[in-house]
Amino acid sequence: MQILILGSGAGGGVPQWNCHCHICSGIRHDEIVAKPRTQSSIAVSSNGEDWILINASPDLRQQINETPKLWPEKGVKRGTRIRSIVLTDSQIDHTTGLLTLREGLPLPVHCTDVVYEDLTTGFPLFNMLKHWHGGLQRRAIDTDHESEFFPEGAGDLTFNPVVLESNAPPYSKYRDNIVPGNNIGLKITNKVTGKVLFYAPGCMQASDLVKDMLKQADCVLFDGTLWLDDEMIANGFSERLGTQMGHMPVNGDGGAIDMLNEYDINRKVLIHINNTNPVLNENSEENAYLQSKDIELAYDGMEINL
Repeated sequence: MQILILGSGAGGGVPQWNCHCHICSGIRHDEIVAKPRTQSSIAVSSNGEDWILINASPDLRQQINETPKLWPEKGVKRGTRIRSIVLTDSQIDHTTGLLTLREGLPLPVHCTDVVYEDLTTGFPLFNMLKHWHGGLQRRAIDTDHESEFFPEGAGDLTFNPVVLESNAPPYSKYRDNIVPGNNIGLKITNKVTGKVLFYAPGCMQASDLVKDMLKQADCVLFDGTLWLDDEMIANGFSERLGTQMGHMPVNGDGGAIDMLNEYDINRKVLIHINNTNPVLNENSEENAYLQSKDIELAYDGMEINL
């Protein structure tokens, strides 16, 4: 299984266009050692030719242009190596890139009923894109973890949904009213090698199912949005805790570091990292602490092979 990290940042990316926090300012003025990051999206493939796009970042055009493995085959006037798309939620930073793909439609898009409802009502992307070659061809994802699905182009890869505790976007009628399907993770298994990727870019707490996925996984891409639960409040950017927004803090009691280190996982990688997170500064104490726990920080252009 080949995994491409197209974008590793949370909503707004790093630096965020209107933010002058320590990290954003430090990157702009070359005062800290930190990589810029576009908004979260990955792609997976079993053969290196046919790719499944997982979440469509607002920065998708840039991400594709910077990733030769996703470029059209030579000799075709127009085309794409993206065979299908899987959405884990209906958040702006995971769906707006669908608009960028309008010239290449139709494309199959796998999502839960709740996500489809959001994307045909509060943020009606499916409705809008019908005007381009028939638009997005919706494929349903069940919330039952045992319900395997096989996105077009998946080859030897099988996908299982993992219902996660996380919040819906502000335009959803399910905001602050969590129901199964608002947010899912993905267990992706290579049928030939048996290797397992667990992808969970937004997760508020570890359910028994999440813990079971961590036991099985060879590689985990997990929510790394905020270092501390009150990070956005402390920086003066919000009145809500990270957990209220749907994200488990990286550090502290019940945080992602403690949870990930309970399991024997070959590669533990944090993704969907917010611009306020001090771990982005590669010379920070937080970054050094993360390294001491054998946990990696995803970056744009990172490749993982399982």
